Amino acid sequence: MRDQGLGSWPARRARKTPHRTALVFEGEALDYAGLHARTARLAHALRTAGVRRGDRVAYLGPNHPAFLETLFATAALGAVFVPLNARLAEPEIAYQLADSGARLLVHAPSHAGFGADVAARVEVGPDYEAFLASGGDADPPDEPVALDDPFIIMYTSGTTGRPKGAVLTHGNITWNAVNVLVDTDVAADEVALVSAPLFHTAGLNMLAMPVLLKGGACVIVPAFDAEGTLDLIERHRVTFMFGVPTMFQQVARSPRFAEADLSSVRTLSCGGSPVPPSLIETYAARGLLFLQGYGMTEAAPGVLFLDAEHAVSKAGSAGLPHFFTDVKVAGDPGEVLVSGPNVMRGYWNLPGATAEALRDGWFHSGDAARVDADGYVTIVDRIKDMIISGGENVYPAEVEQVLAAHPDVLDCAVIGVPDAIWGEVGRAVVVLRPGAGATAEELLGALGGRLAKYKIPKSVVFADALPRNPSGKLLRAPIRHDHG
Repeated sequence: MRDQGLGSWPARRARKTPHRTALVFEGEALDYAGLHARTARLAHALRTAGVRRGDRVAYLGPNHPAFLETLFATAALGAVFVPLNARLAEPEIAYQLADSGARLLVHAPSHAGFGADVAARVEVGPDYEAFLASGGDADPPDEPVALDDPFIIMYTSGTTGRPKGAVLTHGNITWNAVNVLVDTDVAADEVALVSAPLFHTAGLNMLAMPVLLKGGACVIVPAFDAEGTLDLIERHRVTFMFGVPTMFQQVARSPRFAEADLSSVRTLSCGGSPVPPSLIETYAARGLLFLQGYGMTEAAPGVLFLDAEHAVSKAGSAGLPHFFTDVKVAGDPGEVLVSGPNVMRGYWNLPGATAEALRDGWFHSGDAARVDADGYVTIVDRIKDMIISGGENVYPAEVEQVLAAHPDVLDCAVIGVPDAIWGEVGRAVVVLRPGAGATAEELLGALGGRLAKYKIPKSVVFADALPRNPSGKLLRAPIRHDHG
């Protein structure tokens, strides 16, 4: 087999464990032999549609087996997979499709109106099944793919207001999966509940891909639902689940939580932000402890890992580096620098941003941290001013750019403020033009349809002026102090 990349995973799994369940969706199970046959046919269909090595194939929609089938089929051709955040607004999707130069878009029916400029389109459903069947051949394409070849472009919002596409190789994803297998003890009989979005790097690369590499089963859910989570855990005897703290908090608030049968669960993995001590105690009372992690899209994403044994004694810490990943903190506190085979090769078509982020063999994260005497790293600040709301990254500059386009806005800043449900939400601090009378409701309403809902601030406060340094850059610390 000349394919050493991720596109070969279904074939390699099928020759080892063909009859083991790979995917479960809406009560229907697909074994590894079936996953291999479907992805091989899809790869041939994509090739017939004109997809060649290096071409970009985008996917837009909620979690669905077609997401993973398209991923593997694209990889088998040496093409590049572009997962798009289904929560984004149409202009945001249009930008990423244009920036990536997507040749073909596979989309859910719910997103039929998106990506009109992409010539080749396949809608998940009967059209997708017919397209897949047209591939005919169940043998995989004989395409040489190496671990250093580019595999995926994952967009991450940037501090300049434009999202950047992190280019991850087959090797980046593979080594990240190996890190997870080493540090999390993923088993061959794993049953993973995949309710976190696959279009996010954590749901895909910290859960689904490691489980499929090991030969476990992924129960795919289109969207997270707290009550549904308890039902699925009991029905499928789920052993492994990943989520952000908000998801686990919603499950814990269910009236059924105290009595639900959680005896099958072995691993709860959490990322996005530290797990609150009260939440750790709530799950510990049910005999469950959290594995916690810190990472970023550019590292595919695993960087630091806090195991269940130290979840309480090192609460608040992001943990130690993953097994094959190296981390150093440049100062006390200092910036987190990351190196390892899971770190991206660069940003798509952005050589300047790539050179700035990757220096002297290290990825510069933009996060500040301290290291304790035992080597555990604690994140203390976000140099990049990022807001993490319910596990979603929100970059103030991106929101400010859209808000500033309102005719009544003279100046604006977006800061993060605590929120009981989402952990943190945005707050807009606005300076109105003289004589303007826009209300908070009008300003926030104007953002609808232009930004994803989770990016839209939850509140607005008005100010006479915003502090800036001599070069005109916003001074966010005093803004947070005065309006946070």
